Amino acid sequence: MEDFNAWLSFPIHGSLNHDLAIRRFCPARLEQEQGGGEWEEILNEIQFCSPSDDSTSTPCLPASDVDEFVDSFINMDHCKDIDDDYQSLEKQQKSFDYFQDGIQTFSMVDDLYGDVMMMMEGDDQMEMCGSVEDFGVVDDQTTMVPSVEAVSHGVDQGLHLVHMLLACAEAVGCRDTRLADSLLTQIWASVSPFGDSLQRVSYCFSMGLKSRLSLLHNVNLNGTFNNDTMDVSLIAREEKLEAFQLLHQTTPYIAFGFMVANEAICQAAQGKESLHIIDLGMEHTLQWPSLLRTLASRPEGPPKKLRITGLVEDHNVLELDAGMRVLVEEARSLGIPIEFNMISEPVKPSLLTKENLDLREGEALCVNSIMHLHMYVKESRGSLKAILQAFKKLGPSVLTLVEQDANHNGPFFLGRFLESLHFYSAIFDSLEVSLPRNSPQRMKIERLHFADEIRNIVAFEGLNRVERHERADQWRRQLGRAGFQVMGLKCTSQARMMLSVYGCDGYSLASEKGCLLLGWKGRPIMLASAWQVNNASNS
Repeated sequence: MEDFNAWLSFPIHGSLNHDLAIRRFCPARLEQEQGGGEWEEILNEIQFCSPSDDSTSTPCLPASDVDEFVDSFINMDHCKDIDDDYQSLEKQQKSFDYFQDGIQTFSMVDDLYGDVMMMMEGDDQMEMCGSVEDFGVVDDQTTMVPSVEAVSHGVDQGLHLVHMLLACAEAVGCRDTRLADSLLTQIWASVSPFGDSLQRVSYCFSMGLKSRLSLLHNVNLNGTFNNDTMDVSLIAREEKLEAFQLLHQTTPYIAFGFMVANEAICQAAQGKESLHIIDLGMEHTLQWPSLLRTLASRPEGPPKKLRITGLVEDHNVLELDAGMRVLVEEARSLGIPIEFNMISEPVKPSLLTKENLDLREGEALCVNSIMHLHMYVKESRGSLKAILQAFKKLGPSVLTLVEQDANHNGPFFLGRFLESLHFYSAIFDSLEVSLPRNSPQRMKIERLHFADEIRNIVAFEGLNRVERHERADQWRRQLGRAGFQVMGLKCTSQARMMLSVYGCDGYSLASEKGCLLLGWKGRPIMLASAWQVNNASNS
């Protein structure tokens, strides 16, 4: 994406007419343009755009909204929230009067791409044809200054690719599988897991669209998804953990969350001799070495007892053993007695009791959630509320919350697609700056971590859609309703120092109503916050 930003200094030629393609994705709109009957009658005649499943039926976008989104997507230096797009989407769901007359024919012929690249999809590898120079991938040892014509051609290709993705997403949202299949076939010619950041993130979203199309081909007679026909994740747990560790080592996104959560825990445990941490969804021990060192350096001395209870899945227990043994040795060297306890049961309110968690008098209780609470967000939000209220009854000194700051839980598929494309394009852009294009670490991070998240957001519905990220204001509302209030954080300066270590100007840090937000070029990516029980709510 860095190269793509540089291209923006050249005029973008409007050689592509997107209106017809954007307007024809939903057969109902095509019918309306031809003077068909009322919207209600069209819905009865066309099975693809059935409103029976709100999560999969999609309000359609006017061309002006698409152009505005594409502009913000490509120019990463001027990213802005597209929350307004969600509001306009909902308002436009039952109205298509905004379409203009007299649109020109949009050509989607394959020769637009020339012989730039041909991709044959396989299970584990791809066969690529054409020149890598033509596709924007050059050897690191070679310095090339592109001509104005080459740059302009690249911009047109990028614009076309984004429009094609939105076109395919809207066709999928309207359940026009024939059009979506046709568009996706053309998209494969312009995406690659080995290209620039735009091509790579587009490849991940194309894979997600492919998976959703597979589900649509097996949609139930009542119009609902049958997620049971496809694996929720195609990545082995060991590979996921490896990618997560690489993300932690090479970018500040994970380290930022760990640092803020640990500082909040130390702040809440100040003066306490016994500390008990409930780690929600514990999958690793990466967070705790830095906490041990901070506790060991307290003015009042290290705690006399540290207990960590991990709420884990069954298959995680053995994988955590090795990390725990290393952590016990490190704690011993720092003079901190540490005790681990693993509970491998589904997290439900009935599990979250003082007896089940073995809570003891006199210990400071800390609930820690690193990118995990969003998995309990459902369409009704009742599951999340019940879990938060159960935690509140335990009387924790602090509840730490680290999450992706994005709205990936909207009711409409197209809205989620737009938001997630905007969100992950910023992340891939930051990876492009942080790691070389041929970096095996970057490829593992994208293929084994982010691609899996994107696929879950794009392809699945119902219980199998677990990547339900929400924005900071939504978390404030949910935690406030459950009886929590935000706790002031005192680690802003430490967070700024940490970001300076990465030597990259694109990262930004902001504070918003008690939450710390880590972003890339103005786009929020991660939020970190700490919460305490609101005593006023108890009374």
